[in-house]
Amino acid sequence: MNVLSSIVLTSVLVAVGCAAGMSDGGTKPQEKPSMMTEAARFDAEGNLLQPKGYRRWIYVGAPLTPNDMNNGKAAFPEFHSVYVDPESFDHWEKTGTWRDGTVVLKELVSVGSKSASSGKGYFMGDFLGLEAAVKSKQRFPDAAGNWGFFRFTDEKGGPIHAKATALPESACSSCHNAGADEDLIFSQYYPVLRAAKGVTSGMMGR
Repeated sequence: MNVLSSIVLTSVLVAVGCAAGMSDGGTKPQEKPSMMTEAARFDAEGNLLQPKGYRRWIYVGAPLTPNDMNNGKAAFPEFHSVYVDPESFDHWEKTGTWRDGTVVLKELVSVGSKSASSGKGYFMGDFLGLEAAVKSKQRFPDAAGNWGFFRFTDEKGGPIHAKATALPESACSSCHNAGADEDLIFSQYYPVLRAAKGVTSGMMGR
């Protein structure tokens, strides 16, 4: 075999190998496994299953109302790290509204150290809990904004459970309904949400 034939044969083998690696049985391209899972999944009893991979969702902020600034009796003295499922965030960018099926997840984190090399402040400590809000006309037809609220820990804290039962509407909706700017969501405290609201609406149809 001369040098030219060897080069041609090698090129053919490489091309075949690449094609095989990109196909499934030679019929359709392989797809990368999804980084996300379905945002809201429920069991047969209507319990919300803890979302998987939510730390890869859209992180919108972590407000804090520390005891130090509330006479030692803050209603929520921990950091609230808030995530929104990607599909709903995309919808928010396009329409400025929350779609049916939206999941907003809140990870509770204690205040840890109040001093660091950068100076004095409030720094995150340990995970304390996990809460969620789900917008669903089918599951919460009579609730304000069709939102259901869930807590994956017992009322007094403790371990984070794999599933959660919907809380009574009075536990959360009244506060959200009275103080939240956007459909029971406190978007006024999240610059990420304010900046993203409807930003792609002018690009629709282009």
